[in-house]
Amino acid sequence: MTEMLLVLSTFASEEDAARVVRMLVEERLVACGNLLPGARSIYRWKDGVADEREVVALMKTRKQDWPALLSRLGELHPYEVPECIAVRLAAGAPKYLAWLAEALEPEAE
Repeated sequence: MTEMLLVLSTFASEEDAARVVRMLVEERLVACGNLLPGARSIYRWKDGVADEREVVALMKTRKQDWPALLSRLGELHPYEVPECIAVRLAAGAPKYLAWLAEALEPEAE
Protein backbone atom coordinates (compact mmCIF):
# COMPACT_ATOMS: atom_id res chain seq x y z
CA MET A 1 0.00 0.00 0.00
CA THR A 2 1.08 3.55 -0.74
CA GLU A 3 2.60 5.40 2.19
CA MET A 4 0.40 8.29 3.32
CA LEU A 5 1.32 11.50 5.13
CA LEU A 6 -0.52 13.90 7.40
CA VAL A 7 0.69 17.40 6.49
CA LEU A 8 0.27 20.38 8.81
CA SER A 9 0.36 24.04 7.94
CA THR A 10 -0.89 27.22 9.63
CA PHE A 11 -2.55 30.30 8.16
CA ALA A 12 -3.45 33.76 9.46
CA SER A 13 -7.06 33.49 8.28
CA GLU A 14 -9.66 30.87 7.50
CA GLU A 15 -10.11 32.44 4.06
CA ASP A 16 -6.42 31.98 3.17
CA ALA A 17 -6.45 28.43 4.50
CA ALA A 18 -9.59 27.52 2.54
CA ARG A 19 -8.28 29.10 -0.67
CA VAL A 20 -4.95 27.26 -0.52
CA VAL A 21 -6.34 23.90 0.61
CA ARG A 22 -9.08 24.02 -2.05
CA MET A 23 -6.46 24.61 -4.76
CA LEU A 24 -4.33 21.73 -3.46
CA VAL A 25 -7.39 19.42 -3.48
CA GLU A 26 -8.35 20.55 -6.99
CA GLU A 27 -4.78 19.89 -8.17
CA ARG A 28 -4.87 16.46 -6.45
CA LEU A 29 -1.82 17.22 -4.32
CA VAL A 30 -3.90 16.52 -1.20
CA ALA A 31 -6.97 14.30 -0.90
CA CYS A 32 -8.58 16.49 1.73
CA GLY A 33 -7.89 19.17 4.28
CA ASN A 34 -9.41 19.93 7.66
CA LEU A 35 -9.33 23.55 8.84
CA LEU A 36 -9.12 24.09 12.58
CA PRO A 37 -9.61 27.79 13.40
CA GLY A 38 -8.83 29.25 16.79
CA ALA A 39 -5.30 27.96 17.29
CA ARG A 40 -2.99 30.18 19.27
CA SER A 41 0.60 30.12 18.04
CA ILE A 42 3.46 31.48 20.10
CA TYR A 43 6.75 31.48 18.24
CA ARG A 44 10.03 33.28 17.79
CA TRP A 45 10.02 35.49 14.70
CA LYS A 46 12.81 37.82 13.66
CA ASP A 47 13.80 39.79 16.81
CA GLY A 48 10.87 38.94 19.05
CA VAL A 49 8.20 36.53 20.15
CA ALA A 50 4.90 36.53 18.29
CA ASP A 51 1.56 35.51 19.82
CA GLU A 52 -1.05 35.11 17.08
CA ARG A 53 -4.38 33.43 16.32
CA GLU A 54 -4.06 31.04 13.39
CA VAL A 55 -5.92 28.36 11.47
CA VAL A 56 -4.34 24.91 11.40
CA ALA A 57 -4.76 22.94 8.18
CA LEU A 58 -4.46 19.15 8.39
CA MET A 59 -3.98 17.68 4.92
CA LYS A 60 -3.58 14.12 3.71
CA THR A 61 -1.38 13.08 0.80
CA ARG A 62 0.91 10.34 -0.50
CA LYS A 63 4.59 10.35 0.36
CA GLN A 64 5.40 10.36 -3.36
CA ASP A 65 3.52 13.67 -3.73
CA TRP A 66 5.41 15.40 -0.89
CA PRO A 67 7.98 17.27 -3.07
CA ALA A 68 5.29 18.66 -5.40
CA LEU A 69 3.03 19.59 -2.46
CA LEU A 70 5.87 21.33 -0.62
CA SER A 71 6.75 23.34 -3.73
CA ARG A 72 3.15 24.29 -4.53
CA LEU A 73 2.32 25.21 -0.94
CA GLY A 74 5.34 27.52 -0.96
CA GLU A 75 3.96 29.24 -4.08
CA LEU A 76 0.40 29.61 -2.75
CA HIS A 77 0.99 30.36 0.95
CA PRO A 78 0.91 34.02 2.00
CA TYR A 79 3.55 33.59 4.75
CA GLU A 80 7.20 34.41 4.13
CA VAL A 81 8.16 31.11 5.81
CA PRO A 82 5.10 28.82 5.83
CA GLU A 83 4.91 25.93 8.23
CA CYS A 84 4.76 22.69 6.27
CA ILE A 85 5.56 19.51 8.14
CA ALA A 86 4.56 15.93 7.46
CA VAL A 87 4.03 12.93 9.69
CA ARG A 88 3.82 9.39 8.35
CA LEU A 89 0.51 7.62 8.95
CA ALA A 90 1.31 4.47 10.92
CA ALA A 91 -2.13 2.98 10.34
CA GLY A 92 -5.60 3.85 9.16
CA ALA A 93 -8.95 2.34 8.34
CA PRO A 94 -8.44 0.36 5.11
CA LYS A 95 -11.47 1.91 3.38
CA TYR A 96 -10.33 5.43 4.30
CA LEU A 97 -6.78 4.80 3.07
CA ALA A 98 -8.18 3.38 -0.19
CA TRP A 99 -10.32 6.51 -0.58
CA LEU A 100 -7.26 8.73 -0.01
CA ALA A 101 -5.33 6.89 -2.71
CA GLU A 102 -8.27 7.09 -5.13
CA ALA A 103 -8.80 10.81 -4.48
CA LEU A 104 -5.16 11.51 -5.37
CA GLU A 105 -5.17 9.62 -8.67
CA PRO A 106 -5.18 11.76 -11.82
CA GLU A 107 -8.57 12.22 -13.45
CA ALA A 108 -9.40 9.69 -16.15
CA GLU A 109 -9.68 11.28 -19.57
